[in-house]
Amino acid sequence: MEIQLKQKKTGEVFPTDIVFQTAFWSSVKSQLGWKPLAFDFDSPGLQGDVLVMTKASSSGISMAYVPQGPEFCPDIDHYGIFLEALSDALSKYLEPGTAFIRYDLPWESPYSVETANDSIEPELFRRPEARLQELRMNIGTKGWNLRKAVVNHTFADKVVVDLREHEEKIMSQMKPKTRYNIRLAQKKEVEVFPATPDLLPAFYDLYRQTAKRNHLHLCDYKHFFSLFSALSSSDDTCEILFLLASHGHDLLAGALVVISGQTATYLFGASSNEKRNLMASYAIHWRAIKLARSKGCLSYDLGAVSPEKDPEHPFYGLYRFKTGFGGKIVHQSGSWDYPLNDNDYNVFRNCETFDGFFHTV
Repeated sequence: MEIQLKQKKTGEVFPTDIVFQTAFWSSVKSQLGWKPLAFDFDSPGLQGDVLVMTKASSSGISMAYVPQGPEFCPDIDHYGIFLEALSDALSKYLEPGTAFIRYDLPWESPYSVETANDSIEPELFRRPEARLQELRMNIGTKGWNLRKAVVNHTFADKVVVDLREHEEKIMSQMKPKTRYNIRLAQKKEVEVFPATPDLLPAFYDLYRQTAKRNHLHLCDYKHFFSLFSALSSSDDTCEILFLLASHGHDLLAGALVVISGQTATYLFGASSNEKRNLMASYAIHWRAIKLARSKGCLSYDLGAVSPEKDPEHPFYGLYRFKTGFGGKIVHQSGSWDYPLNDNDYNVFRNCETFDGFFHTV
């Protein structure tokens, strides 16, 4: 397979529901030290564009990263062939010494288990070990060079709520406990309101409490500030929903949701250690769902969960919370690497778990 690339300005990327492939996200990441590149691609039967980020890690090893892209994909049996051809074409535009290209693929996982009603039962879904995934991905490629990344750095499994139904229908499809918690927050007079950027430090304080409580990696404040500064400097059509929940004078929870196209994507959430019995986080998401519908969104992307009901999975807590809002678990193909320099790639692969270089999209 041959793929033709044409480089263009990052501000010229096509509108998309995938916020991580927008001009807005290009601006966000450029403020965080990444160098964004954009390309149109043309291959037999498939055309589109792709946003690529480049950066050197703390160890000095350079990489190229494609966050949740490309948006458009070939049929499942040609995933690997397409990625090999795209990687070979991209390598000609990358800085000498780039160790590898990483793709966080938004494409449907070839291991998705489909039921008769086109839903996915999370208890039934399993991916084979990495070696077997690589075997399948590389069938038909010339170099058998595609490697499954050690971890999925964004998410391979997510919950998406269909917003095309009316609010009563969306509420009825939630789990009873979630509906109860939303109504409890309303009864206890938890107020959810659109916040202005000057309240970002207050949100970040909640976020720090959340990270410490759940033993999560703590992102720097600049990751949040860059969202607003990028929005003010971009001509892109994305919109930020910044919501906070309060009870009296106490801030209890917050969320940052970005609308791109007809999809609202939940990026960050936070909650206080205090008054957790008031269920403010449930109220936040219900308000976000209603706001997203009012702005014409057709789906609400809640982001990462465990692929199935597995108490041992690190994302099981997210699974329990997010699946309560109904929706469907979408299984994607996850993170894949295409090494360009085997020695540097192997060094990075061996240490990336401890490096702290790559935690968010």
